Amino acid sequence: MPEVDGKLPKYYICRSLRQTTFRYRISGLRMAKKNRKIALSELQLAVMRVVWTRGETTIADVVSDLQRKRGLAHTTVATLLLRLENRGLLSKRREGRAYIYSALVSEAEVKRSMVSDLVASLFQGDSKELLAHLVRSEEVTPADLAKIKAKLKESDRE
Repeated sequence: MPEVDGKLPKYYICRSLRQTTFRYRISGLRMAKKNRKIALSELQLAVMRVVWTRGETTIADVVSDLQRKRGLAHTTVATLLLRLENRGLLSKRREGRAYIYSALVSEAEVKRSMVSDLVASLFQGDSKELLAHLVRSEEVTPADLAKIKAKLKESDRE
């Protein structure tokens, strides 16, 4: 692999058998940034949850976990995993004939990003408005409020 000024490039170009140029991410060099925006569809979240639960997983593992609920084809899951990898959310390594995928972002990072996008778009960046909306719409019970207060006190101690 070529070095530029003593450093490996973030991307390198290789040619497939059809002579079409593809960009492949060099595993481990491009890690997900903490403050970047991560927006995932419901299906992408389901796939990521399988990866987070298992730690490392193959396409077949994801298919078997999601088969009961969604009935996804092997090729659909392979495409989803490839796209998540291309976005820098997953890494993969080859083990025999299978690829092993692992998460480069935590579930907490994805939740933080998606909730901050929700707050920014629906509540003009005011997270207190989101909480007020949840309380007003009776989606938060008094027991839930007590748990939230306990978590806030716990986070203040840290």
